[in-house]
Amino acid sequence: MQILVTNDDGIGSEGLWTLVRELQRIARVTVVVPDRERSAIGTAISLLQPLQVREVAPEVSGVAAYVVDGTPADCVVLALGKLVGDRVDIVVSGINLGLNLGEDVYISGTVGGALQGYFRGSSAVAVSAPRNRAAVLESGALETAARATVVLAERITAAPPPARVFLNVNVPDLPPEGVAGARITRLARTSHINTVEEDDHDRPRLYHLVRQRVDQAAERGTDMFAIRQGIISITPLFTTLFERPPQHFLRGLGADFLQELNRR
Repeated sequence: MQILVTNDDGIGSEGLWTLVRELQRIARVTVVVPDRERSAIGTAISLLQPLQVREVAPEVSGVAAYVVDGTPADCVVLALGKLVGDRVDIVVSGINLGLNLGEDVYISGTVGGALQGYFRGSSAVAVSAPRNRAAVLESGALETAARATVVLAERITAAPPPARVFLNVNVPDLPPEGVAGARITRLARTSHINTVEEDDHDRPRLYHLVRQRVDQAAERGTDMFAIRQGIISITPLFTTLFERPPQHFLRGLGADFLQELNRR
């Protein structure tokens, strides 16, 4: 199995290398990531300027790693077009520090990177954990996210024939043994309120766009509801109405997921 890993947090992200260590147990892994944090940049592609690529020393031996002075989507386009010689089975983006729930998927650089892999014929998985770095390192949530991604990668490639899917995965702030389960979910309709704050101490006047998490009851069956219940949320995303994966395959993704997760 050949897996391409990208993210929107850059080469120094703990989530990136936690993920790579787990994926390397089942696949050949190539890392292509932005040279700096590129969060909330969505599916942006750099069409008006050339891109520079630099090979770097990986934190995990046996992995080819590159940084790009562009967006997560740029990284995947470059990787699949030039940097990875073999066919890529799955593009994995993450592990992002910060959940991508509901309409977050429209602006998320993590999801945007995975989407480019899906557009180019690979299965794609965007995976996110809660934002608080110290908390997720202590709680084991990064390990949960990495193990969950391995389980999904194996199930996707083992499907007869191998399924082509685009998944947005979010994990609660819990270690693998503390997770209550895994569910196939749908996007919540609202996850944030977008507001504007004015900084009137400067001239010219400055404005800050602010996203505030909605604190309200989540609808059952959504990604937000699952996370609040301590459940891993697996949300299929679609680029057209005609590409929905078979329902029996989606049900199989979640079957006995917890047992498989804890065998890792």
